[in-house]
Amino acid sequence: MKKIKVSVIIPIYNEENNVDLLTEKLVQILSNYFSYEIIFIDDGSNDNTLENVKKINKINKNVHYISFTRNFGHQNALKAGLDRATGECVISMDGDLQHPPELIPDMIEKWQEGFEIIYTIRKDNKSASFYKYKTASLFYKFINMISDVRILQGSADFRLLDRSVVEEIKNMDEHSPFYRGLIPWTGFRQFGIKYSPNHRHTGESKYSMKRMFLFAMGGITSFSVIPLRLATFLGFGMAFFGFVIGLKAVIEYLFTERTVPGWTSTIMAIVLVGGVQLIILGIIGEYLGRMFIESKKRPHYIIRENSLHKQSDSE
Repeated sequence: MKKIKVSVIIPIYNEENNVDLLTEKLVQILSNYFSYEIIFIDDGSNDNTLENVKKINKINKNVHYISFTRNFGHQNALKAGLDRATGECVISMDGDLQHPPELIPDMIEKWQEGFEIIYTIRKDNKSASFYKYKTASLFYKFINMISDVRILQGSADFRLLDRSVVEEIKNMDEHSPFYRGLIPWTGFRQFGIKYSPNHRHTGESKYSMKRMFLFAMGGITSFSVIPLRLATFLGFGMAFFGFVIGLKAVIEYLFTERTVPGWTSTIMAIVLVGGVQLIILGIIGEYLGRMFIESKKRPHYIIRENSLHKQSDSE
């Protein structure tokens, strides 16, 4: 068997009851390889998650932790893991046991065949609410329609990356990385594996509707300027609509006796035009806001403590 080192990076937030079982399952699988490391990235948990990982670290020195000073977000936690993983291949997964560790040998096998990105596609999850399923479906359809990068519905942050891909990703200094789009964008040789998600072992999803919306907006604005162009077309369309209404008013004034303006048409026009203007300003503001944040060059995350002692504690 080829001597390879496998890195597994796992962002965690309030998963105190999951880390022990997840580590047990991973060690059982990864022990079959020459060398491995498991890196938990604690994204500002306020329970005993970090303490539990530290206990595991004392027993198994292949298990490491990175602890943020606060919650910097799932994607930045992934970045911290990618920045510090040292394996020839790097596997990212969630800490709630919904990503089946049993799939790892299949991913590594495909990597050894020459694929540089092994991504996973989640099959329909019957436990997900109808609303969440439909909104996710609409998001993927919309982003694929306006972007040059195709993101498959059901894609997740459960993937394997070759070292060459990791190095390229590390060189991308985007403040709010959207890895579900950024990794396919690199264009390396890719292979997809379908899986059925396990039920969450304990706890509940950390993605509220607000966080899901912000995540979706980040993905859309990261990979397309089409919304800005749509705003331009919408502006021209409303200008044409206003011209038609004005022309109608002039014709009625000159050739009919209906010269008394109607409140309904007036109010409707004002509300419609005002609403479109606010939408356009909102779209422009979203892009300007991202540029403003990027220009500050603040670190993606700040590390309070870690068991790796590599690189700077702010990246």
